[in-house]
Amino acid sequence: MVTIKQYREKLLSALRAYRPHEDLVPQVRILLVGPVGSGKSSFFNSVKSAFQGHLTRQAIVGSDETSITEQYRIYNVKDGEGGKTLPFLLCDSMGLDEREEAGLCVDDIPHILRGYVPDRYQFNPCKPIEVTLFTYNTPPPLKDRIHCVAYVLNINAVNMLSDKMVAKLKKIHRDAVHCGVREVALLTNVNNCDEVLDDNFLNMTESVTSQRQVKNVQNMLNIPLANILMVSNYALERSLDPLKDILIFAALKQMLRAANDSLEDLLLKETASAKGSLKSRSRLGK
Repeated sequence: MVTIKQYREKLLSALRAYRPHEDLVPQVRILLVGPVGSGKSSFFNSVKSAFQGHLTRQAIVGSDETSITEQYRIYNVKDGEGGKTLPFLLCDSMGLDEREEAGLCVDDIPHILRGYVPDRYQFNPCKPIEVTLFTYNTPPPLKDRIHCVAYVLNINAVNMLSDKMVAKLKKIHRDAVHCGVREVALLTNVNNCDEVLDDNFLNMTESVTSQRQVKNVQNMLNIPLANILMVSNYALERSLDPLKDILIFAALKQMLRAANDSLEDLLLKETASAKGSLKSRSRLGK
């Protein structure tokens, strides 16, 4: 019988062994998006805490009705104190607001997905990013692009999202699909970690109290059930909890799989495009 501690270590070992598909990029980039107060910054802090082995709060979090995060932040995560930098980056965005001139401007999302937005870019809710701010003649390299979008949603508020908020999330979904980026949904504020852990440890989508929320998210964003994940972020705790770590690591593992799917699909498209160009040249040569 595998213990909770052993399963935690198994997930941790898998994450340490992770490599981006075909080593196409040194680090995959995961974009965290979601309503104000849903737990995006807290998720980064929780991931960092789980790897560091103690609680840490690098990203500023709060409970205001307006977004605490006003800059686009790109965070590294290290494996332990002074350990090696892990092959993924968590990109924290400004929170979405149902009001038109508040929160993240959804028109900024395509620029973020394509890698044009630098670390510490100051968002302006009233004004989308001007294309003249960046050099659009030279597309950003693959390593600067987003490889997975994670919708961070409060599990207790999923069924109460306003029509305006749902419309914004669906707009981001369309942009992600257009850019070929895979998506996951991260349901935060899970009250009972035990309920989503069974004899096999992970049973996220069949939890009795979460079935309605999971189905709602699946219908709203057309995300596979396997990519609808649950976590309980570290907030007021004074020490780490192995059950919380398991959910955090399991969610991150699925995000990295989604990122690899994006990279694999991109590689296949580029290979097909290259073959098409060669055929065209061959015909011209004749």
